[in-house]
Amino acid sequence: MSEERTAVHLDQFLAHPPRKVWRVLTEPELLARWLMPNDIEPVVGHRFHLHADPKPAAGFAGGPVPCEVLAVEQERLLRISWGENWIVTWRLEPEGRGTRLFLSHEGFDPDDHAEQLARRIMGGGWRTGVRRRLADVLSALPG
Repeated sequence: MSEERTAVHLDQFLAHPPRKVWRVLTEPELLARWLMPNDIEPVVGHRFHLHADPKPAAGFAGGPVPCEVLAVEQERLLRISWGENWIVTWRLEPEGRGTRLFLSHEGFDPDDHAEQLARRIMGGGWRTGVRRRLADVLSALPG
């Protein structure tokens, strides 16, 4: 099975220290500024929701998406379930005075047309708008 059909992988250099990047991944009000409204807590087993806008092109009606925190390593790793099938992992590595942020969004069914459409749409979103909004929120955040 082709990895490229089952996952989206990205890496991004952010000119901010890991503690600051960690905040925008784990503080609900900061995460909402670049991703979507939520009630996350960085505690393994915490169940929360991401409140998504409708995406008619992907056949998604919007609304709350159930998630669960699967793994936490303070300022290093956050892994969540996203909906029923997907796993999203953010891994942070210090790099110079900044942070290299690796994203893996896995679990897309390669044989399901709707899942592949979602992978293409979400992959595009992770690579463009989400990436820019994340950088913008970090730049506006003191410290």
